[in-house]
Amino acid sequence: DAYWLSVFKTEIIADSFGLLPKNGEKVMVEYSSPNTNKPLHLGHVRNNLLGFSVSNLLDVAGFEVVKANLVNDRGIHICKSMLAWQRSGKNETPESTGLKGDHLVGKYYVEYDQQEKKEVQELINHFDNLKESLDESSKLKLGGAIGVLQTAINQNDIPSFKRGLEIFMNVAQTTFNENGDDDNALRILLFTNKINESLFLSVSRMLQRWERGDRDVLELWTTMNGWVYAGFDETYKKLGVSFDKYYYESDTYLLGKDIVEEGLQKGVFFKKEDGSVWIDLTADGLDEKLVRRADGTSVYITQDLGTAQLKYDDFKVDKSIYVVGNEQDYHFKVLFLILEKLGKDWAKGLYHLSYGMVDLPSGKMKSREGTVVDADDLIDEMKVTAKEKTEALGKVDNFEEAEKEALYEMIGMGALKYFLLKVEPKKRLLFDPNESIDFQGNTGPFIQYTHARIKSVLKKADFKDGEIEYPATLGETEVELLQGLSKYPETISQAAKDYNPAAIANFAYDLAKTYNKFYQTESILKVEDDLLKAFRLQLSLHTAKTLNKAMAILGIEMPERM
Repeated sequence: DAYWLSVFKTEIIADSFGLLPKNGEKVMVEYSSPNTNKPLHLGHVRNNLLGFSVSNLLDVAGFEVVKANLVNDRGIHICKSMLAWQRSGKNETPESTGLKGDHLVGKYYVEYDQQEKKEVQELINHFDNLKESLDESSKLKLGGAIGVLQTAINQNDIPSFKRGLEIFMNVAQTTFNENGDDDNALRILLFTNKINESLFLSVSRMLQRWERGDRDVLELWTTMNGWVYAGFDETYKKLGVSFDKYYYESDTYLLGKDIVEEGLQKGVFFKKEDGSVWIDLTADGLDEKLVRRADGTSVYITQDLGTAQLKYDDFKVDKSIYVVGNEQDYHFKVLFLILEKLGKDWAKGLYHLSYGMVDLPSGKMKSREGTVVDADDLIDEMKVTAKEKTEALGKVDNFEEAEKEALYEMIGMGALKYFLLKVEPKKRLLFDPNESIDFQGNTGPFIQYTHARIKSVLKKADFKDGEIEYPATLGETEVELLQGLSKYPETISQAAKDYNPAAIANFAYDLAKTYNKFYQTESILKVEDDLLKAFRLQLSLHTAKTLNKAMAILGIEMPERM
């Protein structure tokens, strides 16, 4: 008993309890990394909450932390939204529609996908009819283009079918006379005109114009991305996450070309006969990886090599953590290995915090088909569910309306954040909003309710922390509670090493359970011994403080009353 009282007096009640000493190391945590063609969805929510809580965790563990966001603001997927808006948007804006900017742009991304699918099916039907009407001479002139298209159709390989259409169009345009009166030639040229006007070729041309710096395309791109950024900012505010540094793919996509030249000079990369540049990683159990195309253009990993160098040059970080889903595990193995082979000393500090997909009871999400769970809708739903469940308990009747609304938001967001963070990052999880808002069990609201219960006890006692006398002996549940509290610094240290906020979430749950056992076992307000009463109140106060600290790492607010 004397030992645990000593731990309480010298460690637990200190303001610095749970704050580890500064270690002099700087770490960057890159998370969110959204595309500017759609709103944030449930998968992004897990990413943002994970990145933000890991940043908080490392800060408490003594690191200097830089929170970074690499925005994927260019590319064919961005142009799809732009082209769809250009063709059918009728000058819609967030102001004219009342839609958040990211929702408006996402609407046109979905529309593009729907229109392209319809268009591809029409081209397949047109090709089938054309093929039946062509004579053998025309088929011969078109060479293998017809075979490529037919194989793609047979295999239901739409990307190959679209590539085959380009081949067909190029062959036809150079072979058949536009002004000829041959029926076959006219039918073929009519088909090539349809291909040439297709969405998928138009969007490719738009990207090419963007890369050439076409003023009209850049103006549209700037406008629509501006809408999206305003929408993202709203969602980030609702989620309670923030960033210290933004990087944009439009600024970084050409980076890495110098690194490719450096790698060629060092013999790390090699050129093939067609001029493309590769690295052979077969000896490391991987494969050969393209790092520059034959035409001199970058591939995705080229950009990532350059961006990694830029991030180090900007901040000289000791560690750099990439919070990215596990579908990119192989990509990061290759990226980190290449940087090590190039002799980048800082590459040893790179880490991929891989996390599993979030599933729903209704199935998998697809952005382009519009079947995702939108982050804003989810946040609103959580608040509504929190309101319904809280009011059903009948314990907020004496709350002011503004206090009620703040409480519902606190409970709803606490439930969402806790549910997504209590599971270890690598594990896939099934998210059920109703299950997450439960005032019993391993949930955010249970821990929030425990905190509010303690605050209620302290308020009734009008307890003010300060110097008190301590009892000579302790009850069993008091020792259990002190033991639970004492594990907090060790939990912080280990969770930071593992980049695992789930350890903090489960610490908070265990502590809340232990306090409730103590609350049910020991009298606090009605105990006659004033010395014992003061100790139990002080123990309750510092349990509440520790719960508050732990949940703050997860980005979860704690109510004063519920």
